[in-house]
Amino acid sequence: MKTFKSYLKEVSSMTLDQGGSAMDQDMNRGDYSDPKVIVALDRFVGAIARNYTIPESAVITLRSSLSKIGLTFGEVPMMEGESGSFDLPLTSFGGRFGKGIDTPHDQFESDDGISNQREGGLKLVLSYAKQEDNSCRLNASIK
Repeated sequence: MKTFKSYLKEVSSMTLDQGGSAMDQDMNRGDYSDPKVIVALDRFVGAIARNYTIPESAVITLRSSLSKIGLTFGEVPMMEGESGSFDLPLTSFGGRFGKGIDTPHDQFESDDGISNQREGGLKLVLSYAKQEDNSCRLNASIK
């Protein structure tokens, strides 16, 4: 019979090649300067958008799923015309407001909470194309 301690050693030594999960990797999911985090986030968002033919449902699910990890985006414009695309800036945990180490005493830092880690911040890019049956093909990515 295995002891709990031996089980923990076995699980902690597993890698993705040996059948471990993505959670086994040493990745700080809040570090937006890490390209691995951006790729994982992009895959996550893309998978959600592809599962819907009604764009409003996809946007609601995207908003809900991203808010669970602390990311929010603004109002989505109307999807008019046969196709289109728009960029929505992302904010991490409502952004940052306050004093930093180098902030002058009469000023405050105020940003999206991402641009301090990644130059220019992040944006959700939504593109859509209406189909013949009036459904909509939606693609989403993080840039």
